[in-house]
Amino acid sequence: MSKTSNDLLKQLNPEQAKAVAVIDGPVLVFAGAGTGKTRVITYRIANMILHGINPANIAGMTFTNKAAGEMRERLDRLVNREESKQVFLGTFHSFCARVLRKEIRVLGFGTNFTIADDSDQFGVMKQAIAEAGFEKTDLSAEACIARISHAKGKMLTPQDMSKTAEHEIESKIAQAYDRYMQILQNQNMLDFDDLLLFTVRLWQEHPDILEKYNEKYTHILVDEYQDTNFLQFQLVKLLAGKKKNLCVVGDDDQSIYGWRGADMKNILDFPRHFPKSREIKLEQNYRCTNNILKAANFVIKRNMERCEKQLWSKCGDGEKIKIIKAESDEDEAKYIADAIHDTISSNPGTKYNDFAVLYRSNHQSRLFENALRDSRIPYRLIGSRSFYERREIRDAIAYLKLAVNPKDDQSFLRILGVPPRGIGDKAIEHLKKLQHICSLPFTELIGNEDFLAHVGGKAASGSKGMYSTLKKWRGTFSEPGNLSDKTLGYFKDLNFIEGIMKLYKDREEAERRRDNIYELINAIASFVKNAEVIPTLQDFLEVYALYDDSDKVEEEDKNSVTLMTVHAAKGLEFSFVFVPGMEYNIFPHERAVQEGNTEEERRLFYVALTRARKNVHLVYARIRMKYGKTAIQRPSSFLFELPDEISERLDSRTAFKPMGKDELKDAWAALYAIGAQTKQQQP
Repeated sequence: MSKTSNDLLKQLNPEQAKAVAVIDGPVLVFAGAGTGKTRVITYRIANMILHGINPANIAGMTFTNKAAGEMRERLDRLVNREESKQVFLGTFHSFCARVLRKEIRVLGFGTNFTIADDSDQFGVMKQAIAEAGFEKTDLSAEACIARISHAKGKMLTPQDMSKTAEHEIESKIAQAYDRYMQILQNQNMLDFDDLLLFTVRLWQEHPDILEKYNEKYTHILVDEYQDTNFLQFQLVKLLAGKKKNLCVVGDDDQSIYGWRGADMKNILDFPRHFPKSREIKLEQNYRCTNNILKAANFVIKRNMERCEKQLWSKCGDGEKIKIIKAESDEDEAKYIADAIHDTISSNPGTKYNDFAVLYRSNHQSRLFENALRDSRIPYRLIGSRSFYERREIRDAIAYLKLAVNPKDDQSFLRILGVPPRGIGDKAIEHLKKLQHICSLPFTELIGNEDFLAHVGGKAASGSKGMYSTLKKWRGTFSEPGNLSDKTLGYFKDLNFIEGIMKLYKDREEAERRRDNIYELINAIASFVKNAEVIPTLQDFLEVYALYDDSDKVEEEDKNSVTLMTVHAAKGLEFSFVFVPGMEYNIFPHERAVQEGNTEEERRLFYVALTRARKNVHLVYARIRMKYGKTAIQRPSSFLFELPDEISERLDSRTAFKPMGKDELKDAWAALYAIGAQTKQQQP
């Protein structure tokens, strides 16, 4: 065993080996960009198993399904497959869903709860606002959802929010929050935040249940720890228990999600929260050339709140950072298309998927799409509509949710008219009145004799048919059997697939949407095929509900240029990276500067730089169309932070030729003008 463990350690650099070798007690690993974070986590798990720790006692938590999947694949190559599959490797939310499926009854929910998607949340929130007695103009559902999510991240109840309210609007949101939670419970539904909140609440209120999980998971690993919020910190602290065999891995310099509640202090204050912890820094980068790393180091060292690190590489110096001045936003886009074409032409073996255009905000993508299309360069736009967000797929999922959780009124309302059943607004209003009296779910009320007598005619026959079909299939999906065949039969019995064909006048569109339904059935069949044990429909729906942004990124072998935001690019890497819009109030973002979040913007710029393996082009435009008018732009202050020895300033009009002295002088003058405006932007 010792020899095998030593063999593992020999495959790592000295700092990685230190992080892997320490098994017990609290460990903090600062893993800089491209330093082998995933490698360390998987080797650490393998080393634990080789030292006799039961793999079923190990839990590894991360933020995306993609990261968890990559860890699983690597672990499978390091240890026996049977041992590997016993280790929990998944997102925080999937871990909490697993806990709650077993324990949530003590909190007043059924274990067949459904997880609300964005559409469900919006529907429940609109209902909560109306039932709390507020006009639509008083509160928007979107704003309430955001405020409530923020409150849950801090473990604040509606009562807490009400007590601390300083303005009338905050009191109204607290009341809507209270009603929102009541509606969710009535429908046996949890939103995304509740998965974490209820798990922490469960453990805090029931120490006996917490003790069971402390015994179950004796060794815990957390990936991307800098992205955890207060709620996730509480979850980790409770699970670590008295043993405190906890290893967290992350990089404070890549903390870019403060706007959604992430608290970088969780990683910086780890030694205070977990005394006697070991601290290890990973600084050898395996991705970038040294000029890119020097640029990243120069930029990030201006941040005051951080742990000092100095990334380095054995990949050579490489090319200098290119700072490109374009005449206009259209010239900026054309330059990028021309540069991609020129690089591919002059570098045999280079492919389109070696390139990425990383912008600060999604709205910037339009001009790059146009320019790449005009240049016949294939591209993929990350962040566009995914398969599971299509209307007919959301409708199909709503039907499947009802088969598992008949109390899910949001799903019921979604599919009431798909296909049309003659149940109009008046019938729905009567359903709501009945529900107010008897508190039964809509799936029961559509079979109620009083309701059927009230609506009569086509609405009554449509309701009766739907009621009997849903009742017929209610228990079927919990029984063993072919899940995809059942789903097809269920959809046909509901007249869903045929109804799709009648819903759209354009035959091609109708067929395309119908084929998407068949593709969903294929996805269910594939899910069953790849499952370790025979899964249920509830298992599939849970995977669907916990689907995250990383799952929307297509496989990297598709030969096309990637267009995406810098936020979406975190965790990815490309040979050649273009960062356009390097201008004042674009990057750094205007709102971030106004709110004093320049340090997070600088971390975001650091992330953009460190996505590149070989080359970075930072592009800014002299003039840009804004609000339908041409505006003169100033270069980003971040460009000023890059030293001359590792960067070169070029003009897009002269196609890769150095900028003239006068132009260079003008560019620096603009930079100095900006530098005078803030302490962070001095020469």
